[in-house]
Amino acid sequence: MEKENIAVGLDIGTTKIVAMIGKKNEYGKLEILGIGKSKSLGVARGVVNNITQTIQSIQQAIQEAENNSGYKIKDVVVGIAGQHIRSIQHTDYISRNNPEEVIGENDIQLLIDQVNKLAMLPGEEIIHVLPQEFKIDGQSEIKEPIGMYGGRLESSFHVVVGQASSIRNVGRCIQSSGIELSGLTLEPLASADAVLSQEEKEAGVALIDIGGGTTDLAIFKDGIIRHTAVIPFGGNVITDDIKEGCSIIEKQAELLKVKFGSAWPGENKDNEIVSIPGLRGREPKEISLKNLSKIIHARVVEIIDQVFTEVKAYGHEDPRKKLIAGIVLTGGGAQLKHIKQLVEYITGMDTRIGYPNEHLAGNSDEEISSPLYATAVGLVMNSIQNNSQSAVRMDAIEPPKVVYRAPVTQIQEVVVPVTEAEVDAQNFGGKQVSTGDKIQRSFFDRYVDKIKDFLDNAE
Repeated sequence: MEKENIAVGLDIGTTKIVAMIGKKNEYGKLEILGIGKSKSLGVARGVVNNITQTIQSIQQAIQEAENNSGYKIKDVVVGIAGQHIRSIQHTDYISRNNPEEVIGENDIQLLIDQVNKLAMLPGEEIIHVLPQEFKIDGQSEIKEPIGMYGGRLESSFHVVVGQASSIRNVGRCIQSSGIELSGLTLEPLASADAVLSQEEKEAGVALIDIGGGTTDLAIFKDGIIRHTAVIPFGGNVITDDIKEGCSIIEKQAELLKVKFGSAWPGENKDNEIVSIPGLRGREPKEISLKNLSKIIHARVVEIIDQVFTEVKAYGHEDPRKKLIAGIVLTGGGAQLKHIKQLVEYITGMDTRIGYPNEHLAGNSDEEISSPLYATAVGLVMNSIQNNSQSAVRMDAIEPPKVVYRAPVTQIQEVVVPVTEAEVDAQNFGGKQVSTGDKIQRSFFDRYVDKIKDFLDNAE
């Protein structure tokens, strides 16, 4: 029987953590086998600030996904976001020893390795190197240089940079949750994979993913990633504003935003009022929906203005860089009433809401097709591209349990006493090497290995 290619994505967000297990069906569509979500504790604006709480939240989401699917998760592809992420444009070149030989993957890897040696600010590391257009002996606008002849190979790169400590903290949380890290993906790129079509990427499009703690931006033009940014504001600041402005507790503010919130104040009449139960027998509080919309509107305008500043920084106003497909909104914040109209009004660009249903199998749960799960779906798609075997059926892993026990005594005799959990983790890590070998050319996977080495040495 053919081995199933089971993929797992883990979206560590500020408000929720989602573990999603999926596989490709016979039609090439993504079939979701199980999903688990938990309230995200210990994450603020996309960055881990409490290791213990984050581990508990991850374990809860993983457990739920395993129970729903009947699969045991071994490793995950994780999304990276947070206000520490920034991107730069860089151009570099190599001179080839033998111009009579065709350009191969080794030449491109050599060029990418050269970019990885760029000097960064203290504490920062390069986490993504994305080649854009190539130039061979002065001939520009080459998208695929492999197989061509030339002496000087040049390329422009989109380089994504982040705080090494923040990324290692994520790695630590995953390892401590009893699973392995098989890949890292920038969250805006994962969301883009899930909700954008190739035509939109060719025409030029800005993807805005409004999450709980951050708003992620990814700009594509001519099918190539041109700009990424993470803005440290999201749905949570809207909830905080409602809480302060209406003098209510956070839970009530969130419910108000989801059920009655609108980004367009003109929508509500002055006499529309919602009653909030008082705390501990106090009088109910009456809140005008018009005032509620004004609070939401002010904050959403601020978020969209910041995103639009990034779009203009990319050069959208240049006719050659114009984003013909406009804007695609996704993430939980995209579900806010009338946000599409507000974005169109502020930016003057065509806007649509992005649903990840294009890549999902027809029988998928309606809930999974929500913009809320765009990043998680994108991460599962990324894991499938890596050909990873990230989960196995529960019934398939029962017999080999005895096999895993054998090395325990060996390790305890030869080295130092270690816990059973650590040995299991090492075994899983050992099994993962073959998966990583297949995609060793990718810099991202070597970066993951670097994080693993760091975590192992830290112990």
